[in-house]
Amino acid sequence: MKIRKELWFGLTFMALVIIGAATLLLSVEKITNGHLGLLMLSLVVTAIMLGFPTAFTLMGMGMIFTWLAYNRDTTKTLDLMVQAAFKTMASDVLIAIPLFVFMGYLVERANLIEKLFKSLHLAMARIPGSLAVATLVTCAIFATATGIVGAVVTLMGLLALPAMLRAGYSVPLAAGAITAGGCLGILIPPSVLLIVYGATAGVSVVQLYAGAFFPGLMLTGLYIVYVIIVAKIKPQWAPPLSAADRMVTLPPLTQQLTTGTARHALTGLFSALKGKRNTDVPLGHILRQLTVVVLPGLLFLLVLVTSYRAVTTVEAEAMYDIQQIGASSSSAAPGADTGGLQEPPQEGGLKEPVAEGGLQEPPSGDVKEPPVAEAPAAPAAASGAAPPAAAAASADQAPAGATTRDAPTWWWVCFAIFGALVALFYLFLSFARLEIFKMLLTSFFPLMILIISVLGSIVMGLATPTEAAAMGALGGFLLAAAYKRLTLSVLQESVFLTAKTSAMVCWLFVGSAIFSAAFALLGGQELVETWVLSMNLSKTQFLVMSQAIIFILGWPLEWTEIIVIFMPIFIPLLDNFGVDPLFFGLLVALNLQTAFLSPPVAMAAFYLKGVAPKHVTLNQIFAGMLPFMGIQILAIVLLYQFPAIGLWLPQLLYK
Repeated sequence: MKIRKELWFGLTFMALVIIGAATLLLSVEKITNGHLGLLMLSLVVTAIMLGFPTAFTLMGMGMIFTWLAYNRDTTKTLDLMVQAAFKTMASDVLIAIPLFVFMGYLVERANLIEKLFKSLHLAMARIPGSLAVATLVTCAIFATATGIVGAVVTLMGLLALPAMLRAGYSVPLAAGAITAGGCLGILIPPSVLLIVYGATAGVSVVQLYAGAFFPGLMLTGLYIVYVIIVAKIKPQWAPPLSAADRMVTLPPLTQQLTTGTARHALTGLFSALKGKRNTDVPLGHILRQLTVVVLPGLLFLLVLVTSYRAVTTVEAEAMYDIQQIGASSSSAAPGADTGGLQEPPQEGGLKEPVAEGGLQEPPSGDVKEPPVAEAPAAPAAASGAAPPAAAAASADQAPAGATTRDAPTWWWVCFAIFGALVALFYLFLSFARLEIFKMLLTSFFPLMILIISVLGSIVMGLATPTEAAAMGALGGFLLAAAYKRLTLSVLQESVFLTAKTSAMVCWLFVGSAIFSAAFALLGGQELVETWVLSMNLSKTQFLVMSQAIIFILGWPLEWTEIIVIFMPIFIPLLDNFGVDPLFFGLLVALNLQTAFLSPPVAMAAFYLKGVAPKHVTLNQIFAGMLPFMGIQILAIVLLYQFPAIGLWLPQLLYK
């Protein structure tokens, strides 16, 4: 019987794990509970690689070794299981997972991806490797809106792979662009991976979303740059689109407006309003086209005015006339009641009863109150009250409402950039580009509005991740209804898949909680920490070692298993090396991109192989993914060298 190479790799990896565990146990003089914890970890990895369900493997191993740690006490073992499960189910963060997944399934079934890919590849027709670039941008947008890697890779394999193969693209390049682009959904918010990491590591999901935004854009940009460079160096791997593929079919009424010299959309539509060329074109059609044309300009002006007012308006500080207790104002009359705590009146009030022959108060003539300097007191009080009074007077003289200030430099830079883009849009706006823009309006912009509304509400603090996820689920529901794809069968299928995915994630959390509790109870965490600290590593060496371990684990394991099994081991070590858990989570999120691209458990490759033509082999898909894995490693190095890529936005918004 011939064994496949992938199976040989898996068996070899399992053999190395078992041999390493056996060597560790045989090399120590006395086997402690900590060594049993490491043995449990090795058995869990081996069982998962053999195909056992991850969640139930974690629970089963955790229960068995907890029972051993508790000296065969079944009651304590069951109590630990119940407490771990209840703690997981009581987490508010996990509520966002089914809502985001439900949003993703609804958006997927709205059938926007075909329109999005077509409009993007026409808009980028003049860029080298335009089909691959459009594939990456489509995958990034759609993966962000759905967060479902398998769905994005499968749909793009059905849609983009045949188009690229027909255009003469290299099979590895086409396969690598689809698989790498489809995996961006686990990094770019709203990402389920970041929610799982936040719940496991105790890091704010809001800050993780803010921190992962720019690294996700950076990784997407590196992918696009790589494709463009390959298309320039090796044009036979990514041939330019032919004129027929770049052609945009105009509607019949619009074709009548393009006769003669009227090639520019804006001038052509305005000249058609004069009545010379619109004899056969209804006025309503011209006005509708003109509305679409002026829409970017109106939107730019609206954003310009509102943002300018926001950055130049300074609300006047409220001034309050607050005085110290007992201090008198300068305008108070001498002898007037100035407020504050005072001595009770001497005359009247409650007094001690006169007792004959008993204890009495000493005569008042013996002990007297110290003399009070009444004359100097008034000037002192007046001088002490002068600053509050002056502040109150100045507050009264200040103009009510708001004051203005100069616009900051960054606003002028953004204004110049976006103004130049709008000017270029109108300068080169032909009727063909107008049709492409209309296609983008019905495919690209609805998804961007959904993504920005969800992410913006989270990052700006307007809503919690759970509330934003509910808004996103409602947005996906409305989007599917707007495109007439919301049927009862679609809704039932989306709910079923959401429940299935959410149950898997929640059971993983329960299994992870039981496994982590058993590992800590056995002393495995303490043993690992002692071993790592004995190596006297620097912060850089620790980060390199941890990321290398995660990179290697990504070859046989999926990202969910790495997060729930190994993050509870790494997180307690971060304080010893001064590593921010937020920054570490961003490095891990970038690193776990490789879990979907690295054989033999490269799920993205198998998703694509399932829908690819028969002549496309797994080896070709793996060969196409390797350069993108190298780009992911480059992104990790860049993030480490320039931490502000991930930490600038969270620090700006929340610190």
